[in-house]
Amino acid sequence: MQNTTLHKINTISEYHKLMGLPKPQHPLISMVNYEDIVRPCEGQMSMMFDFYSISLKQNFKGKMKYGQQQCDFDEGILFFMSPGQVFAIDAGNGRSINHSGCMLLIHPDFLWNTPLAKTIKQYEFFNYSLYEGLFLSDKEETTIISMLQNVEQEYRANIDKFSQPVIIAQLELLLTYADRFYHRQFITRKISNHTILNRLEDLLNKYFSSHAISKQGLPTVQHIAEVLNTSPNYLSGVLKTLTGQSTQQHIHNKLIEKAKEKLSTTELSVSEIAYELGFEHSQSFSKLFKTKTNFSPLEFRHSFN
Repeated sequence: MQNTTLHKINTISEYHKLMGLPKPQHPLISMVNYEDIVRPCEGQMSMMFDFYSISLKQNFKGKMKYGQQQCDFDEGILFFMSPGQVFAIDAGNGRSINHSGCMLLIHPDFLWNTPLAKTIKQYEFFNYSLYEGLFLSDKEETTIISMLQNVEQEYRANIDKFSQPVIIAQLELLLTYADRFYHRQFITRKISNHTILNRLEDLLNKYFSSHAISKQGLPTVQHIAEVLNTSPNYLSGVLKTLTGQSTQQHIHNKLIEKAKEKLSTTELSVSEIAYELGFEHSQSFSKLFKTKTNFSPLEFRHSFN
């Protein structure tokens, strides 16, 4: 993809105008059907929303890019974006992008003073990359579409004091179902997800066997995710489903494994081992070791004598 002009879109009304759509019926929440877009995206377009979006893509012919990742979609996919994320659309060869589906736009102000304003940040899939979208079965897609339609029907009706609570309840239900469906995806896509797990093990083995750890310290979750070509949240989601442990826990487990090996097979001091494992202070190493094993490093070493 070539560099394109970034369209920073602050309000839902601005997006409607950019896409040649009528003014939204509600300034803070809107359902957009892609078939209704008057101004098709031609060639390349880069955008950043100041609001949340939940998109259901169907029959999409083109490429989308988020961060450094580019993805071709050839089936229905649901993905979520939080405010401030940049994404780009590329039809290729100057063609127009024609696809079906819909997108729900939710401005943060709509969530103000509701429990969802805080809990929405707990749904990690809002920070997944596009290629980590949710692939829906026909039944799941029907469920999601039904809930999206309920939201649209409610805000298009006469607004009263019950409108916002009803819509918030529908959104919470939709996000809960999405969480369930993602969990199903982690399980059903075992081959690709176990490949991620195997690559993680290989990466950690190489890292802890090299001199990188003594010079650079423990690898961060962000670094691991970048090397594995995935987002930190998605990686942890996959690992928790497969192993019950987060990426950080896997890093610490590998650290303890190497520490046990050095304590039991070498005469290096605890301070020297701590340094070789990337710790500036041996006290920090000893504290983590005891938290993970219930033994201090010296107690563990003495158990082999």
